[in-house]
Amino acid sequence: MGARKGRSKSPGKRNSSPKSTPRKDTDEAVAVSKGDKKKKVSKENLPAKNRKPIKKKEIVEESSESENESRQSSDDSSEEPPKKLKTIVHGDSDSEDDGSSENNDSDSENEDSDSDESDNAKKKKGKLFSDENAKWLKPKKTAKLLSSDDESDDSNEGGLEDDSESEDDEMEVEKQSRLLDARKQEEDEEAEEEFRETVSKHTAIYHLPTKEELELDVDRVVPPSELKSHINSILEVLAEFKERREPGRARSEYIDQLGLFIAELYGYLPELVAYFLTMFSPAETLEFIDYSDKPRPMVIRTNTLKTRRKDLALALMKRGVTLDPLASWSKVGLKIIESTVPIGATPEYLSGHYMLQSAASMCPVLALSPQPNERVLDMSAAPGGKTSYIAQLMRNTGVVFANDLRPDRQKATVANMHRLGVKNVITCCYDGRKLPKLFQHYKFDRILLDAPCSGLGVISRDPSCKVQRTITDVNKTAHLQKELLLAAIDTLNHKSKSSGGVMVYSTCSVSVAENEEVVNYALQKRDIKIIDTGLDFGRPGFTRYQQKRFHPSVALTRRFYPHVHNLDGFYVCKIQKLSDKIPGQKKEIEGSEPSAKTEEVDEASKAKKEARQDSGKKRQEVNKQKRGKKRKGTRDDSNISKKKKAEKVSLPPKQQKQKSKKLNAKMTKPRRRKAD
Repeated sequence: MGARKGRSKSPGKRNSSPKSTPRKDTDEAVAVSKGDKKKKVSKENLPAKNRKPIKKKEIVEESSESENESRQSSDDSSEEPPKKLKTIVHGDSDSEDDGSSENNDSDSENEDSDSDESDNAKKKKGKLFSDENAKWLKPKKTAKLLSSDDESDDSNEGGLEDDSESEDDEMEVEKQSRLLDARKQEEDEEAEEEFRETVSKHTAIYHLPTKEELELDVDRVVPPSELKSHINSILEVLAEFKERREPGRARSEYIDQLGLFIAELYGYLPELVAYFLTMFSPAETLEFIDYSDKPRPMVIRTNTLKTRRKDLALALMKRGVTLDPLASWSKVGLKIIESTVPIGATPEYLSGHYMLQSAASMCPVLALSPQPNERVLDMSAAPGGKTSYIAQLMRNTGVVFANDLRPDRQKATVANMHRLGVKNVITCCYDGRKLPKLFQHYKFDRILLDAPCSGLGVISRDPSCKVQRTITDVNKTAHLQKELLLAAIDTLNHKSKSSGGVMVYSTCSVSVAENEEVVNYALQKRDIKIIDTGLDFGRPGFTRYQQKRFHPSVALTRRFYPHVHNLDGFYVCKIQKLSDKIPGQKKEIEGSEPSAKTEEVDEASKAKKEARQDSGKKRQEVNKQKRGKKRKGTRDDSNISKKKKAEKVSLPPKQQKQKSKKLNAKMTKPRRRKAD
């Protein structure tokens, strides 16, 4: 009982002492024994009544002096252990008076309170910070209250808590630097792997398969991945041929084998691929063939005779069409990116507001640049895309002759002209080679010749060209194109005041035989010159191809490629006619004149020799005979011969004067003849 009385007195002294801490509504301080800082606090001595309103707990380290004073004030302090944890609980105002009485309870009551506290601690897991800084403040894991019996577990949990504290205390800059270091390490490893691969590639020598090895693999189906690997390795060898080639192998062997691999991979005829390899480098040939299989973007041309490009774009966008302007060089072109409706069946198309036309086919018309009130001829017009564009630029004035050899194709031309509202076009079906005779007295200011060709530039639209076209077909079309070009030049009027006799020659092929060779042939056969096309883009034409050399002005022509300009393969050449003279005929006339003169000289020399051989007697006899004939002849005969000579002279016929009818003196009417 004495011990209990001593205990009952000690709380009173503590409350009366000036060193006692003030009690608040939401604060709770825990006193830690001397020498054990930040040690877990036992919950045995906490009263049960004061545990429910607790809102915040703080760990307080009391000094050794305060503990000694508190022990001296208590009577039975010797019964308690020297390092026992004491707690000061701050609750509500109502619980302040009950604090002293509850400290006098028995140990059994403390054990019951411990069980209640453990249950309340499990239920209460709310926010530890009530102020505005709760968003960025984080409670330390060491602030959790544990029982004093778990002292053995404190040492094990200390290491984990320290690690978590170190991670929480780490600054953002340190985290970022650590992440950057990890990334840098990964990049270094990848760079080393790439370096090893490149070294192995450059140092390794590619084995070119021989004919015997290829013959063994004739029946085997080679996968595309293997063909691509062969092509890439051959291109690498050709890039560094001196270092990477096999000994005893020529460059032509590698190029021939590359052509066979490309032809097998993309489905071309080997001779076509070999022809492309003579025009381009091996790497560019592969790129050209690869892009030729890819489709070109859909392009429409605005018909400015009926609408404007801005209004047409707005109307199509309302129908769910996504589009963009074609390019800076075109004011009427629109590129269709995506469409939910068929472009060839919209009300705008049916009303003639636009025309489906590729971007490359607009370039020849732009190079021709027809002006209003001119006389223009389109030698191969069907289906009317370029013809309608010419009429559009001429603003429906002047005359446009749309000619095509096939009447069935001209039906589409007539339909398009009616749909687009073109009124200045005349369609006809003639062979282009016979047009100079038909239009002998009716020549044109401008002519567009989009000649029929092999179609090697539009393989994406007609894949059959890869298998059907051969080099012999290319040469045949080149011969036809030469005839058509000469006929177009002869039909052109070089005295035109507006244009001065300008024409454009274009093809949808990339072959040299159909383009530069044809133009160079025309330069030799007609009095013409090549002028600038006026197009800012496009590659210049070839001035040399293998052993052939062309005129330097051929460089003014323009070439368009799918892998460079994302257009169909096209060729455009602008020609101006200087005169109607034909250089070939001049040489023939000049060559025939000296031959006639030489024949006359030979005959004269022979006659002189014969005359020298004759004796003087014969000469005298001949002279006498001539004189005798003249004396025997009469004057009338001589007059007759003179008259005959006079009649042979070409003179205008003499007009015989008509006899004037006799008139009366008083009357102007003629007299009536008397009946016999």
